[in-house]
Amino acid sequence: MSLSVVISYYKNLPNLELLLEGLENQSDKNFDVIISEDDHNSETMDFIAQQKGKHAFGISHIYQEEDLGFRKNMMLNRAITTSNANFLVFLDGDCIPDKHLVRAYRKAAQQGFIFAGRRVMLGKQFSAQLMNTKSTSKLTFGNLLLSDSTKTKEALRSPFPLAIKTNKGLLGCNWGVTKQDLLDVNGFDADYVRAGVGEDNDIEWRLLANGLQTKSMKNKAIVYHIYHPRSYSEDGVQANFRLWDQKKQLNNIKCLNGIQDLRV
Repeated sequence: MSLSVVISYYKNLPNLELLLEGLENQSDKNFDVIISEDDHNSETMDFIAQQKGKHAFGISHIYQEEDLGFRKNMMLNRAITTSNANFLVFLDGDCIPDKHLVRAYRKAAQQGFIFAGRRVMLGKQFSAQLMNTKSTSKLTFGNLLLSDSTKTKEALRSPFPLAIKTNKGLLGCNWGVTKQDLLDVNGFDADYVRAGVGEDNDIEWRLLANGLQTKSMKNKAIVYHIYHPRSYSEDGVQANFRLWDQKKQLNNIKCLNGIQDLRV
């Protein structure tokens, strides 16, 4: 099954450089990358133009025509329409993929399922070391155990999840689904113009309501989340939860402001 990796990105080139290194080191090389930038930034354009000649995978770069604020879901919908692949893997721009992430998702890929991964939380000091060296070579389990990182068990690779409860909900920073399954629910709901809820809770609810099932990618598809202070407010998250409650009451499984409603 053909596969695209979609990276949701906003203003952090050092993180993006490490993420692209992680993708360059993939054991499965047969994929392309779509960088979905929630901004319009000439520095990013120059960086990506330089990166295109450095990697084995193709890179597409999409961005806001004008900076309208938080429009992550709108840009994710554009990424869906940009991809020619059957299966999409979604990563956030602050998450470095393990070398077997693409292989794990391709092996699992199947229509009718949400494939939900988890993340290792890299500590502040360990993240700073990665930034200083500009290399992912220190991302080993032994180094993680000796660092200030948390959720390190998520870094153990196993054919079976190393936990009794594996379905903890979708994390927007590490998951996969077929393009067709997303088209069937009109993609992400662009009514969410604040961070949180819209890019994971809402899309998960609508996909499940449309008949999909969840399969855990815990300890199979591994990512390492680079430390940073929280960049959005709790008030915004709670406003999104209230919006989500309204949408669940209306039960519009196929959202009313999604892929089919993109401005040309």
